[in-house]
Amino acid sequence: MDIFQKALDFTEARTARESGYYPYFRVIESESDSSVFVDGRELVMLGSNNYLGLTTHPHVRERAAQALGEYGTSCTGSRLLNGNLDIHEELEERLARFVGKERVLVFSTGFGANIGTISAIAGRHDTVVIDKDDHASIYDGCKLSYAKVERFDHNDIEALRAALERASANGNGHGGILVVVDGVFSMEGDIAPLPEMLPVLAEYGARLMVDDAHASGVLGPMGSGTAAHFGVTDQVGLIMGTFSKSFASLGGFIAGDELVIDYIKHNSRPFIFSAAMAPPSVGACLGALDVMESEPQHRERLWDVVNRMQAGYRELGFDTGTSETPVIPIVLGDEMLMFEFWRRLLEEGVFVNPVRPPAVPAGRALLRTSYMATHTDAQMEFVLETFGKVGRELGVLQA
Repeated sequence: MDIFQKALDFTEARTARESGYYPYFRVIESESDSSVFVDGRELVMLGSNNYLGLTTHPHVRERAAQALGEYGTSCTGSRLLNGNLDIHEELEERLARFVGKERVLVFSTGFGANIGTISAIAGRHDTVVIDKDDHASIYDGCKLSYAKVERFDHNDIEALRAALERASANGNGHGGILVVVDGVFSMEGDIAPLPEMLPVLAEYGARLMVDDAHASGVLGPMGSGTAAHFGVTDQVGLIMGTFSKSFASLGGFIAGDELVIDYIKHNSRPFIFSAAMAPPSVGACLGALDVMESEPQHRERLWDVVNRMQAGYRELGFDTGTSETPVIPIVLGDEMLMFEFWRRLLEEGVFVNPVRPPAVPAGRALLRTSYMATHTDAQMEFVLETFGKVGRELGVLQA
């Protein structure tokens, strides 16, 4: 059989394009902020993870430009050999203080940070226990690790306990257990219940890793993440974060105890064999960190926006699940209804992300909306009016 036959037989995307319901790879013709231009039309952007709105902040641009001028466009090699810049280490030192850990290691992507950490820490005799709603990079990190994997129902403490019991049996006393959860879950916008999880983990001697991709810059007193939000930073073994969201850049990091991070630095294949994070991206991260530490009004405005939109959708009658963060799902269930709702919103001037299985469970298709500090009152009013109008036209809401 021709190994390319699966590609030749793949018709789903072609059919969606022909029917006018293909929502992916939309070409954006402007900078990414609370509004964007697509096909020459201005749309209110509800599909971005630019939570603090820092992609256009003057200081972030300045720090990126400064790094570009001083170091050029690329390191052209790995950190291990020839690509380790002083600004990489400056960023790591500042991030360690920011999240409250001894050391940080930065990766070229957030995806790489997850697969690189999990595959370095977990081995054949170990077990990784994961929430069923964890990000794909966590799943892939488990595959690369060759460790056994146990899953538990989303944010279910009793299911976690049962998974840990199975993990203990898997190891026969010889392997360790790493529990990995998203801090903020990227589709539902809810938060992992760390205070309830930690006592259970302690019973089984398990270590905890929290993926703070959607929590960095958002949760915690300074935006330091989920563990800081709950005041349990010292009890969380590893904290992962990405730079492509609140940090307005590209890359990722892992934070933890000095000896653990040093081990990952020397044993993580995705880290060792990847080119170092590009200087302009490092500069942008440093600029974003400057802003997070000195201008708390961005985070405060973000939460004003979130609270208004959470209340607005619920008053209209939409199902927003268990969201309590800037990620607010509009749960519609039926896939074709979801795609039609997406298409109508686009026509009306609102950009959202349609999400279908397997990214969400079967029967739970949703529109993923997310919010940023730069959304204006007028934009929020327009969005709620538009959602209400389309919801009534499609029978989701009562007329």
